[in-house]
Amino acid sequence: MHSDSTAPRMIGESASFLEMQEHVSRVAPLRKPVLIVGERGTGKELIAARLHFLSRRWQQNFLKINCAAVSDTLLESQLFGHEAGSFTGATSQKKGYFERADGGTLFLDELANTAMAVQEKILRIIEYGELERLGGGQTLKVDVRIVAATNEDLPSLARRGRFREDLLDRLAFDVITLPPLRARAEDILVLAQHFAVGMVKEMGGDYFHGFTSNMERMLVTHTWPGNVRELKNVVERAVYQSPDKPIGHLVFNPFESPYRLTHTAFTEDLPANGPAGATSSAQNTVAPELAELETFDFVTHVQHYEIELLKQAMKRVQFNQRKAADFLQMSYHQLRGYLRKYDLLG
Repeated sequence: MHSDSTAPRMIGESASFLEMQEHVSRVAPLRKPVLIVGERGTGKELIAARLHFLSRRWQQNFLKINCAAVSDTLLESQLFGHEAGSFTGATSQKKGYFERADGGTLFLDELANTAMAVQEKILRIIEYGELERLGGGQTLKVDVRIVAATNEDLPSLARRGRFREDLLDRLAFDVITLPPLRARAEDILVLAQHFAVGMVKEMGGDYFHGFTSNMERMLVTHTWPGNVRELKNVVERAVYQSPDKPIGHLVFNPFESPYRLTHTAFTEDLPANGPAGATSSAQNTVAPELAELETFDFVTHVQHYEIELLKQAMKRVQFNQRKAADFLQMSYHQLRGYLRKYDLLG
């Protein structure tokens, strides 16, 4: 599959945004790897696509994979391919992402979450352009430009032995750091207007009535922990709720409601000493309630409690899954299992 030849449009006029765009334009024509660093929702995938379409590879494949979305074993198979019979269920030969992206660009999102064995194979591709499929003995040559992205501090992970320093050295030929939306205050209303007009068109309307001055102030002063992605959701939600008049109300948290399904026992902030302390606090709160109940849905309440702890832990570490796993004293894959169980990966 060959990709569309149009570089994705990015909107902004702040100095930090324009400087970042210039950085992208300078490095795009090169064959070297590029590392994109930024908070969630800052547009790392858009930057990766822009690097591809502004390069000489723009007519070749631009493929992308989220390295944190699959297990280590499956990721290895998806990246490097496998031969028939190489593992249970491998009934036929399959080309991996690197082979399919030959001549083009491969975007590795959330690269910090890959196992050391995978990192070693990626390093080999960067240095020699060589790989072997799982279960195969033939060395294959590929010409792939790697663009990687992370919201983690890779130098810190490398110092702690959780990321290969030699791979970091190769990836960090150039690093593009994306400014968070709060550092692009001049762009907030420009982006909000763009998203609002787009939503009006999606709804079949032909005119956007604008924001009230109070709503504009709210947009500019909000801290936007979810960055541009959060802004888009807030604006589009407001437009569909007020299609025929200026926007006079913004919902930053769609879960807020006087009828929200929650329990005070499970909504207290996590204490500084972590979830163990929170469990003790919750037990003290729940116990008096049980004495007044005929029955108690233990499973449902435990699920609510686990979900609340996970949400608060993720928020505490700015939604960095590795840090959340460390904070909750569990492995990264244990945390991923809980997040998947409760549909919290989005």
